Amino acid sequence: MTKAYRNTIFEEQAKVLANVHYQGEQCIMRLYAPKTARDAKPGQFVHIRVSDEKALRRPISIMLTDAEKGTVDLLYKMIGEGTHQLGERKVGEVLPMLGPIGKPFDLSDVSKHYILIGGGVGIPPMIFAADDLITRGGKPIVFAGSEVEFPFALKPSTFMLPGITGNTTLTITSLEERGIPCRLASNVGLYGCYEGHVPNLARDYLLALDEKERANCVLLSCGPHPMLHAVVRLGRELNIPTQLSLEEYMACAVGGCAGCVVKTLEDGEEKYRRVCVDGPVFDANILPEFA
Repeated sequence: MTKAYRNTIFEEQAKVLANVHYQGEQCIMRLYAPKTARDAKPGQFVHIRVSDEKALRRPISIMLTDAEKGTVDLLYKMIGEGTHQLGERKVGEVLPMLGPIGKPFDLSDVSKHYILIGGGVGIPPMIFAADDLITRGGKPIVFAGSEVEFPFALKPSTFMLPGITGNTTLTITSLEERGIPCRLASNVGLYGCYEGHVPNLARDYLLALDEKERANCVLLSCGPHPMLHAVVRLGRELNIPTQLSLEEYMACAVGGCAGCVVKTLEDGEEKYRRVCVDGPVFDANILPEFA
């Protein structure tokens, strides 16, 4: 991956086209932001002003873009005061937004079989990556986990996947319609979902592949740190390259404050990288936290 992701940031006045609320304090916001829709890459995020009262913006991963329509879709959870204010924004309001920010996933080799593992609000980068790959002739598969109802239309999948048995039948409708295989996992007994953690679901699938197929796989993941630890262990167990998108609290989100640093080990030397502009995507091998 080159430094092509540098100097990509600009401010855009993003117009709210929709702000739909779902169970579990989840929201999906659609914005008219044509410059961001044109330039954003999977794994990047935006830094959005939530209201006139809040000076600090909020970093939110990009879930999907439509360059022709000029739209950007964001999934977020209303956790703190800032995201609750974002949840109050109405259709027609305009929100200043910086983006697209950060180092994206390396999806350059479409001959690889990309296994995308997302948890909670870590699902959006997986959807964006899957959409990009399928458009370019790639072969993505999405495994998504949630402890609350998924904020998407779901349906039984028509894709038969090795290693996936029993009642693990549901998929995200929009992915199915794009020809992208997907299965869901949950620990709260959601119908049609794998009962357990999403990395275990992905492991069942990977173990059912032959060695040649596994050797062509790449893992991408975003979600809570315990889930990322499990994904890294899975990648090391099966010798599969792994890219992680890290989520951290951010103040400026443009590399100035260095408030979102993570320790890396590169060529035997400890360094501190900023998640906002040196990431959010990192090769798992350089992150000692996940060793």
